Amino acid sequence: MKHLILSIVVFSLMVLSLIAGAALSAAPAKQTLTGIITDDMCAHADHSQMRMGPTDAECTLACVDVHGASYVLYDGKSAYMLSDQRTPEKFAGQKVRVVGTLDAKTKAIQVDSISAAK
Repeated sequence: MKHLILSIVVFSLMVLSLIAGAALSAAPAKQTLTGIITDDMCAHADHSQMRMGPTDAECTLACVDVHGASYVLYDGKSAYMLSDQRTPEKFAGQKVRVVGTLDAKTKAIQVDSISAAK
């Protein structure tokens, strides 16, 4: 009888371990974030200091092209690095929706898509 109870306990622990492991390794959920496409040199979408162009879009493009800055999404509070550094070019200085997976620790988004926000 003791052997049967011990077997049940061991089996239960194994099942719980598998469930916990699956939950921990589950892929992070995709999110939709809205903000302005800017660059990491003007990460708060304030281009008044850089003055690399007369508009925010032109400043963003110049910071990326001339200074090697990276495109980021600024949501009004935080700037998030974007894994896709090509698509944001056509949305520089504009409000967009980014669908992807956010890594909150690194403040980086693995981008699935970028589209103009309405």
